Amino acid sequence: MAERFEYKVLEIREKLLGGKMSGAKLEGLLNEHAAQGWQLKAITNAEVKGRIGPGGVDGILVTFERRTG
Repeated sequence: MAERFEYKVLEIREKLLGGKMSGAKLEGLLNEHAAQGWQLKAITNAEVKGRIGPGGVDGILVTFERRTG
């Protein structure tokens, strides 16, 4: 039987990390998800849609993977 995986993608804006993005804040977020069995697959720089207005804000997409079952 083939292995099965599930994926989770987080859109992270600087403000969601409490202001400026920092290695320590990102590390905390990654460790929090690792404790739930998620493995980091990719971090992508992106323009993340903001709540107000048509434009986006600087942010990152963080993609996680974990085995199911």
